[in-house]
Amino acid sequence: MRASEIRTLAHQARIGPGVSVLDLCCGAAGPGRMITAESGCDYLGVDHSARALATAQELAGNLPCRFEQAHLPPLPEGRFEVVLLLETMLAFPGKEALAGEVARVLEPGGRFAFTVEEGRPLTQRERSRMPGADTVWLIELAELTDVLREAGLTVIWRQEYSSSHHAIATALLRCYQADSPQIAAQIGERATAELITAHQLWSDWLSSGRVRKFAMVAEKQ
Repeated sequence: MRASEIRTLAHQARIGPGVSVLDLCCGAAGPGRMITAESGCDYLGVDHSARALATAQELAGNLPCRFEQAHLPPLPEGRFEVVLLLETMLAFPGKEALAGEVARVLEPGGRFAFTVEEGRPLTQRERSRMPGADTVWLIELAELTDVLREAGLTVIWRQEYSSSHHAIATALLRCYQADSPQIAAQIGERATAELITAHQLWSDWLSSGRVRKFAMVAEKQ
């Protein structure tokens, strides 16, 4: 996501000074660190990768960020005013279990702020073409709204970012193609080919409307 899009999502989730934020699958926590620096929130980032969290901690410097290693779900114990999930909703096959856990740790009136790739589940042919298809679990918007509602979460804001996401995916694709020899020297020919194939598919799907990209905020009732 672009920085401006992350800021908009944080604003819609009412992240501000002292607001308790749980950032799921935070990785190196680039968005989380930016949000913490600009809002003064009380931030906890969680990820399963110890290496990513070590990088996040180093880059956080003097920011009041905390980090924990965990495989999700379940979510860490505690109560939070905002739960963030950026760029990783796609990887959860069980959206119901995820939404239930988010609702469990949110305070009444708390907000779930996330991004999602929306569309029909991949066909068998599409799955055979997509590298890492076991982490690509699309969901249609109506079904996602129902899943959230069943968990006690009501969508209060939604913004489509398909065009900007397509532009970024396409720009990355061109860079990967142009630099493929250098990339392959570091990660291997097969991994490089899969990287290019995946970005080609995302670029095509976003261009055609097969997949749409949204940022959303849902509130716990």
